Amino acid sequence: MNASDALTALWRVLPWIDWAALAFFFAAWVGYASFAHRRAAVRPSLLALTNRERQRWMLQTTVRENRVFDGVVVQNLSASPSFFASTTILIIGGLLAALSSTEQVSELVREIPFAARSSMLVFDLKLVLLLVIFIYAFFRFTWSLRQYTFGALLVAAAPDREHFTEAAQREAFASRAGRVMGLAAESFNDGLRAYYLSFAAAAWFFSPWALIGATLGVVFVLYRREFHSDVLAVLNEA
Repeated sequence: MNASDALTALWRVLPWIDWAALAFFFAAWVGYASFAHRRAAVRPSLLALTNRERQRWMLQTTVRENRVFDGVVVQNLSASPSFFASTTILIIGGLLAALSSTEQVSELVREIPFAARSSMLVFDLKLVLLLVIFIYAFFRFTWSLRQYTFGALLVAAAPDREHFTEAAQREAFASRAGRVMGLAAESFNDGLRAYYLSFAAAAWFFSPWALIGATLGVVFVLYRREFHSDVLAVLNEA
């Protein structure tokens, strides 16, 4: 079988509407992530405002004599990606188990009202989509965890407050350490976004139209929370 025949066979696995819904799902995911990054430069997002507070926090670290408090805060912040990474491993294990017993799981899904009837291969593809999403989330959560570790090292390695003789030195340290903490929060945010979008992906078990509608709904929720939430307004007051 040549490449053209292989692509034709792959195309015939799913109806065109399913391929369109799948393409829309990934386009919305990547497109929204790009939009949120660019939009934050014009209108502050939750991540941008909390990154500003992280930099202020690191600036305060340079004047504190005892930095135990800062270490505790970093540890508490890293607990969230650690928890989600552990939970994601369990979800991935469950999805792999479902893939190994597709027939039984497919029968259970068919009992759900309005669930679409599909072949075993198509059902496997829907499970694989969820698996890919959670594997991505796992990598983002674990990378966030590592970056918080790097941030903790920067705080621990910071010179005593007497060594910061100039404001420029304090600001340089705050900018560097705050950026590392911000990157950790960014990675965690990416993982959470994947969790949100996994609910949209689950709608594919009902129909491709449900996948499109759920994707639009999730993206709208993400946009509202990142750019129009009450907590954003409070943070923006400072």
